[in-house]
Amino acid sequence: MNTGMTMKPILKTSRGELFESDCLNLLETLDPDSVDLAFADPPFNLGKEYSSNIDDSKSTQDYLGWCRSWLSEMARVLKPGGSLFLWNLPKWNLPLGAFLGERLTFRHWIAVDMKYSLPINGRLYPSHYSLLYFVKGEKPAIFHPDRLPVPCCRHCGGEIRDYGGYKNKMNPNGVNISDVWTDIPPVRHAKYKKRQANALPLKLMDRILSMSSDPGSLILDPFGGSGTTYVSAELSRRRWVGSELNCTDILDRFADLEPDKEHFAQIKVNKNTLFKSADLEKRRKSGRPLSKNYRIPKVDGTCVCIGPWNTHPL
Repeated sequence: MNTGMTMKPILKTSRGELFESDCLNLLETLDPDSVDLAFADPPFNLGKEYSSNIDDSKSTQDYLGWCRSWLSEMARVLKPGGSLFLWNLPKWNLPLGAFLGERLTFRHWIAVDMKYSLPINGRLYPSHYSLLYFVKGEKPAIFHPDRLPVPCCRHCGGEIRDYGGYKNKMNPNGVNISDVWTDIPPVRHAKYKKRQANALPLKLMDRILSMSSDPGSLILDPFGGSGTTYVSAELSRRRWVGSELNCTDILDRFADLEPDKEHFAQIKVNKNTLFKSADLEKRRKSGRPLSKNYRIPKVDGTCVCIGPWNTHPL
């Protein structure tokens, strides 16, 4: 990574560097084919007021032209096999996805179920964000998506879906993740609310980084916002680089990472497991024992059916 002679980071850790800079100024200093994972959460052009005083009410043509300029740079710095994720409203990701499709290989349009506005008269209620996933080249160099716990009733802990006679064939580390994510809570509703309402959930960034990077991978986010990408990278031992026009919120957050460390630990406990411990406790209290056909992981790396008749290696 070449961050240039004239740019100095406003924040530097053992793993990352943050620059108080326009995104294009940062991107033009980065070497081609140098980034493992690039993520962008740009302003949505909704006329919001930002502390950096940017123009968030551009014409459609100007907004899309601006987005294409930094997306081109992000594609340039991405390594072969590297992944690019773009977080935006479906309205914008439709044309921007077509633009990226001319340069990168489309993987997924991920719908993140999260209500982001009031109902609009004469239209369907907008209730999801679009997360586009592209890769540089034919296939990703890194791809190991999380597995999720079986969805359970929040009251009794019972499975919401009946898996029938296939319970003993299910992966004991959880169910496959789909391209519709319904378990990402908005920050304003989260138990660990430490950021402003429009901040990215730490759970979202952890899932993206877990899927498309490894410890030591270099993560790029040119729109730092409240710093969620950088925090997730820092806590998961990834290298990172990013920029923001006003870095005050990010600096304040990095001054005390303990709340994020607590939240991060909770996220880790509740993924890549077939059942959450809280759901199993609800089942115990409600007198609904788990089916004996499920395979439950053991500490030694094997898994065993709850019933006494079989043991299976993972």
